[in-house]
Amino acid sequence: MPRDTTGSLVRGGRVVARLLLVWVLVAVSLHLLDLWLTDFAMPRWWQPTVFAAAVGLLSAVVWPLIMRFVPPGLVLLLGLGSFLLLGAGVLAISLAVPYVVIGGLRTAVLVAVVVSAVAGLASSVLAIDEDEVFFRRAARRFRDGDRSPADEPPGVLLLQIDGLGHDTVRRAVRDGDLPTLARWLSTGSHVLTDWHCDWSSQTGASVCGLLHGSNDDILGFRWYEKDRDHVMACAHPGDAAEIERRHSDGRGLLAGGGAARGGLFTGDAEQTSLTMSAVPFLTRRPRDTIGAGYYAYFANPVNLLRTLGSALVDVLREVSASTRQRRAGVRPRVRRGGFYPFARAGTTVIVRDLVVSALIGDMLAGRPVVYADFLGYDEVAHHTGIERFDALAVLRSIDQQIGRLHRAARLAPRRYHLVVLSDHGVTQGEAFTNRFGESIEQLVGRLCGEPRSGRGPRRSPAEGWQLGAAVAEASTGSGPIASALRARAARAAAPDRHRTEQGRPAAVTRAAPGVVVVVSGHVAMVSFTDVEGRVDVETVERLFPDLLPTLVDHPGVGFMLVRSAESGPLVLGRDGIRHLSDDSVRGADPLAHYGPHAADLIRRTDGFAHCPDILINSRYSPATDEASPFEVHVGSHGGLGGGQSRGFLVHPAEFPPPGEIIGAEHLHRVVRDWLTGLGHPEPGQADTGARTAPVPPG
Repeated sequence: MPRDTTGSLVRGGRVVARLLLVWVLVAVSLHLLDLWLTDFAMPRWWQPTVFAAAVGLLSAVVWPLIMRFVPPGLVLLLGLGSFLLLGAGVLAISLAVPYVVIGGLRTAVLVAVVVSAVAGLASSVLAIDEDEVFFRRAARRFRDGDRSPADEPPGVLLLQIDGLGHDTVRRAVRDGDLPTLARWLSTGSHVLTDWHCDWSSQTGASVCGLLHGSNDDILGFRWYEKDRDHVMACAHPGDAAEIERRHSDGRGLLAGGGAARGGLFTGDAEQTSLTMSAVPFLTRRPRDTIGAGYYAYFANPVNLLRTLGSALVDVLREVSASTRQRRAGVRPRVRRGGFYPFARAGTTVIVRDLVVSALIGDMLAGRPVVYADFLGYDEVAHHTGIERFDALAVLRSIDQQIGRLHRAARLAPRRYHLVVLSDHGVTQGEAFTNRFGESIEQLVGRLCGEPRSGRGPRRSPAEGWQLGAAVAEASTGSGPIASALRARAARAAAPDRHRTEQGRPAAVTRAAPGVVVVVSGHVAMVSFTDVEGRVDVETVERLFPDLLPTLVDHPGVGFMLVRSAESGPLVLGRDGIRHLSDDSVRGADPLAHYGPHAADLIRRTDGFAHCPDILINSRYSPATDEASPFEVHVGSHGGLGGGQSRGFLVHPAEFPPPGEIIGAEHLHRVVRDWLTGLGHPEPGQADTGARTAPVPPG
């Protein structure tokens, strides 16, 4: 990236003029506070001007010195402690300026909040980039220090826009929703390409593969492990740490001084913040490596007000967008009330600002490789759709932050390359539950029987039996594969075709006795807990003869992976079967609409240690580019079919072309080769225990 210092960076007299104008506006606000507050008085005409200058001096010079020694607990409560300290400073200034009266700490804090808000708003309107002053001071510290990384290999920022598919990127670049990326591509400084996700097209598998070079046995964002009777969840700190322990060999992409910001895994980085797998070890990490961006960002009261103000605007934007969708009758849609607007603002604004602040600090510190995850687009796409106006608005805000990082990199002590990528795409469609009136868990549970009780067999309520019967009738014998499965099951049926009573309490909720169903976007995983190991299709037919025929004919099911004792791994579809052992197909190929690499990706998943007994993928319609996710989302991912299977990669044009990339492990090798080509040493092998070797694509 060129180290050009021209452009929008403010200079000299313009900065002084704008700072003077901010000074005047703060002085006017102090005069208005004097008129409004009864316990705040500035009787002399000159006092607001002098007081404004003193507060500005406190913020610019004294405040950073105070924050160097303040305990973190005063700042880490979303920066509220910083206002108490700033209020105390304002109270002290009132004692130093003659005749100024402030009634107490509460009034001083209110004055500090108003002054900070006015200064922050004025700076934003006047385009004063407060970061630039910080950049230049940090750059001077590097120049004055004993060691400068200026002669070291260029650094690399890996900026992940979570969930943004390749086709959506192309349209967003064309339509002006990604102006920063569009400018890079139009000038030829960067190149856009795509990469094919694994079957598990979700953040856990993709990021672990990218950062650690292995995503073996990661079946979804959550999956069931029969040997432990435990559901692994990538978003659970303890599980994320365990996933990283299984896949890390100490040679991750960020080893050797890198940083991880806002993601699931560390990539063996020395510096982490807002990283899920590092959360259990917070008490064992030094203060500078935990939430450094969080601490530094919220230590500045102006940042706090700006972020909270933006978050409030985003809450209102979400409420407005949800209301507009509901009034217009937009389909598909999901409920977006309750706490969700605030949770969305936390992801799209607060976490985003923290990550950007940490990245700026990483560049100023000259860290070699930094990874960050911008989760906001994926979060909104789940609830509103992949290319609806509010999802694209979030995308534009992320692009704006990428442009900000691009400008900040010019003042870093080493050259930086920016690589922008996604972990997967998103496929849109009406949720399975909303479309068919029952969840996949309920469907499988119904087909596998109900628990017995002392009151006799349970019956479906009157209002529900017709729907259940209609679905069952519609799927009985309507397809050739279902007919064949029913005939096989009839010949092998056991006297008790459901199961015996469960022998021990369950740690995981069962859809039916001895049956666990776990969903992850567009895939659902069925495990039979009372049979050890992988349960073959012959056993499933004997225990639950209605299960496979009904599922394979269901309009929401695209295909299923099962293992046969006779034929090995099979992919079952409504009109055909694919034998993965030799890729022979009987009838119509069930993988015809799921991409050229579907069979290889499914074959690899079949070899995972915790592969479920039945792995179901939703049905994808090429005509409408839709599929019905098993979670209640509008846009979702996690399986094969449509945009979810293709992530994007924007890399500097000077990097070697990566060719076709199949799977996150392959993507790791591409980025590793780029780093090696730039001169970054490959981390040494660390003895952290056995790890499954990456499987080559295809």
